[in-house]
Amino acid sequence: MTLALISTETTEEPSCKASVGAPAPKGGAQIGAPAARRPSELLQRDGAHDVAVAIPDDFELDFGGTLTQKRVIGRLHGKANAPLIVVAGGISADRYVHRTETKGLGWWSGAVGVRAPIDLTRFRVLAFDFAPEFGEGVKDAKTPLTITTQDQARLLALLLDHLGVEKVAAFIGCSYGGMIALAFGELFPDWAEQLVVVSAAHRPHPLATAWRGIQRRILQLGLETGRIDQAVGLARELAMTTYRTQEEFGDRFDSEAPSHAGQAYPVCDYLQARGRAYRDRTTPSRWLSLSDSIDRHRVEPEAISAPVTLIGFTTDRLCPIEDMRELADRLPNLWRFEQHASVYGHDAFLKEDKLVADILTSVLKDIDQ
Repeated sequence: MTLALISTETTEEPSCKASVGAPAPKGGAQIGAPAARRPSELLQRDGAHDVAVAIPDDFELDFGGTLTQKRVIGRLHGKANAPLIVVAGGISADRYVHRTETKGLGWWSGAVGVRAPIDLTRFRVLAFDFAPEFGEGVKDAKTPLTITTQDQARLLALLLDHLGVEKVAAFIGCSYGGMIALAFGELFPDWAEQLVVVSAAHRPHPLATAWRGIQRRILQLGLETGRIDQAVGLARELAMTTYRTQEEFGDRFDSEAPSHAGQAYPVCDYLQARGRAYRDRTTPSRWLSLSDSIDRHRVEPEAISAPVTLIGFTTDRLCPIEDMRELADRLPNLWRFEQHASVYGHDAFLKEDKLVADILTSVLKDIDQ
């Protein structure tokens, strides 16, 4: 199958334009066989640029229904014609994984960059925006979308097929992105040469689901009462308490009481600031969709044949190390399992730069150029 390239207008760095591909087969699961893929000219261009691919009208979601958005957008970074690495992060992540002129610092600039562990002088990096879409000019859906990590993996497959990628050298996924990496490995067992899964397992833990369920009810209450900004902020405050550890909060904040009841304690000032900062990063409907997608996540580890590296943190309360140990026991092709403690808990992959850098450098060192 040969896919047409059609230019379109997108936000990007100078001298770069995005491309839109022709529709893939129904559902996205029967995307072209490797022998049919021809490397796109987009892979031959250095630097960062967006790639937009049309979503077929008959692209059906696992739980029924279709997407209202018309395209999936990814962003290529790094060296032309180099081995391609897919990078995906948590539900707040997007295609801007590396610093750019248009977006400032990327969400994982500590790991992706020139001479960084995911070295843009050695590799081509692809990151993408999760569905449902979000941003300027996008109308927020009235109801949440029921979408799975397998659905996200099939959207990524549309991008890869359009680019003519025969082999993904590595799929590195963290948190929600790690769940998508596992789903991708389950659906497309021969497409990725290896998976690197950070702080994610084959299923969510019930306690983490409980915390996210409270956040979703806060968001729903905000929608019902019209207090959307306050709901997003408050839900984010609760989320922040689950990302980190009691040790970090104990070291970082004192417990001095304010002068009167009803005033904020020091830790509350921090949480409220984080909540306010998040109001422009999402919408209630999108957050409800992605939060539910986390708790809907299920894969069969035995169906994943690609070699897998797991990176887990013993202090992670959202993805308990016991769940990752179960995943490790069930994977048929486990390469290595890194287990470490961190005061940053679930956010360790964003904060423990040296530790993560050393592991990624080791994992990626043997990829052929």
